[in-house]
Amino acid sequence: MEPPPAAFPDRTPTARHCAWCGRRIPQAAKQGRPRTYCAQSCRQRAYERRGAVQRTGLPEDAVVLSAAELADLQDRMFQLRCAAEDVVTAADDGADGEELRKLAAQVVDMVGELERLR
Repeated sequence: MEPPPAAFPDRTPTARHCAWCGRRIPQAAKQGRPRTYCAQSCRQRAYERRGAVQRTGLPEDAVVLSAAELADLQDRMFQLRCAAEDVVTAADDGADGEELRKLAAQVVDMVGELERLR
């Protein structure tokens, strides 16, 4: 006789991140709906943002950045481009594997920071 299939075979625990700030959400109980926000304050900010978007008539998927947030994002993207150019230059100059690995790790770190828009 064949064993019964698992209740939810495709549900494997994966890392979840806050929909507002991007921080990792700790694993909680196995029952119920998975958390969307890491804290009540993030949930409140998201609620306020949704209300503001509805009042302005912007599309639901619109991304609104302040001038300071945009400048910060542009600065981080410039830093990422420079780091990627450093990897290319080092490879063209015949850098050894360890140096290339170190430069690539810096690029990965910058991308990780860039992923957090807020």
